[in-house]
Amino acid sequence: MTRTETPAIRRELGVWDCGAAGPTLCVLAGIHGNEPAGVQAVLRVLERLRDQAVPLVGRVVAFGGNLSALARGVRFLQRDLNRQWGEPHIVRMLERDPTEDGDEDYEQRALLAAFERVIQTARGPVVFVDLHTSSADGPPFLCLADTIDNRRVALSTGVPLILGIEETIDGASLEWWSQRGVVNFAVEGGRHQHPETVGNHEAVLWLLLDSLGMAPKGKLDLRPFREQIERSTRGQPSVVEIVHRHAISEQDRYVTKPGYKNFDFVRRGQQIGTDARGPVNAPYDCRVMLPLYQALGDDAFFLARDINPFWLTVARLLRWLRLHRLVGWMPGVRHDPDDMHTILVDPRIARWFVTEVFHLLGFRKERKRGKLLAFTRRWSRRENARLAR
Repeated sequence: MTRTETPAIRRELGVWDCGAAGPTLCVLAGIHGNEPAGVQAVLRVLERLRDQAVPLVGRVVAFGGNLSALARGVRFLQRDLNRQWGEPHIVRMLERDPTEDGDEDYEQRALLAAFERVIQTARGPVVFVDLHTSSADGPPFLCLADTIDNRRVALSTGVPLILGIEETIDGASLEWWSQRGVVNFAVEGGRHQHPETVGNHEAVLWLLLDSLGMAPKGKLDLRPFREQIERSTRGQPSVVEIVHRHAISEQDRYVTKPGYKNFDFVRRGQQIGTDARGPVNAPYDCRVMLPLYQALGDDAFFLARDINPFWLTVARLLRWLRLHRLVGWMPGVRHDPDDMHTILVDPRIARWFVTEVFHLLGFRKERKRGKLLAFTRRWSRRENARLAR
């Protein structure tokens, strides 16, 4: 493969570290080159931290993502940099001669080295945040792997949560951090060029610094940021769960009907778009998430349903009791001998409410393995329990 010349844009957007041990907030912005709002937001935060000499507990470290694509204003050059963070791809890339790298391989090697340094130099828990924007209008929201620590930290921002989307997409940056037990989530700040999108990202970062106990109490006026989040998310559910992903390829020639926004409610049979075969309709009553209104992308839309807060409480209790250790006693269910975080299910035996029960216990990543279904749960470092208490 060949690589185009990389423009002179800094990988490290900035660091603010006053020397006090505490959490590390690691921010990634612009992993998609047509999403520069996150870069602008984190630069604003770092500038204010420096200008006001904020005595932060812990540190903020920020990185630019796909620098070549950012310089050109396109999502990616050769491949989506946010779809190749699974362990198998990374192993193959690192075993390959770097002279064979394409554009995104070069970017990923640099980011991998940066991420490893963050973990190795941390003096407390690490929180990773990946800043994104979308091609559709709508309020900000957070996407995260379903651990109790992830939920607690994300809920502290006051922004709606989307459970399950990280599990339907293979190779997102969040996967690398989840495999290391780090609290992490993606922030969808709004439409790419919407005037409030940069402010939404900035507000989330300031509110995180506060809830993580990193910003000194009374030093910063956070009221404008809380008001912005309250205004932009008013009327939205606090937590929804992805139940359907409509994947596409270039051959599908998919086009979304105009006017859909994130969290819009659609009825079963309602047309969402068209492709080479004709109308594409919603398979059931749901909310539409991330409807595609741009040229590049392999997700036409997602569908989500609201989650009753009661079930969030049930899930927290079941996991506190560590009932996941007992699932191997269920008929047709056994633990994977090679992975303590995965269970293997024979759907011919375990038929009733299998998915619902395993989701409550945190087993959300579902993949076929021959005639069996493999459900994997994300793990969380013990030190994460101290975050956002």
